Amino acid sequence: MATLLLALAVGCTGLYAGFLLIFLTGIMPALARLTDAEFVPAMRRINEWVPKPLFLAVFLGVIAFPLAAFLVPVDGRTDTQKWLVLAGLVCATLNHLVTVAGNVPLNEALAASEGTADDDPARVRAAFEKRWNGFHRVRTVLITVSFGLLTAAAVL
Repeated sequence: MATLLLALAVGCTGLYAGFLLIFLTGIMPALARLTDAEFVPAMRRINEWVPKPLFLAVFLGVIAFPLAAFLVPVDGRTDTQKWLVLAGLVCATLNHLVTVAGNVPLNEALAASEGTADDDPARVRAAFEKRWNGFHRVRTVLITVSFGLLTAAAVL
């Protein structure tokens, strides 16, 4: 059971790290080339589409599986493996805190501005893009480190 939980932790974390890395290296640079009037609605549609059941399962699994892998007692688990799993869980939790406290409020503000008197694409983008990308870089690093730590725990 513990091996399965650790494998699921590595798998979910790897999927999520890959997703965030693709956003960092591909999607956001491509969107940056759009005009303000193109960028704002494109980002709004992405933010509406992403939080679907499969994404949410992976998002929650990034915390649930490392936590379960840490809590389930394992005969023969070394202290190093235990601390690697815990460190991976801490990085994943920090990733989620950045997401919930940083990216999500920006996404919500972007959505709330649609169709209002304040829906000037240049102003909306200026309030969103740089801050969102900054938070996104931090969370991408955190989840990538988490993936590395969990992978190291699995292969030791």
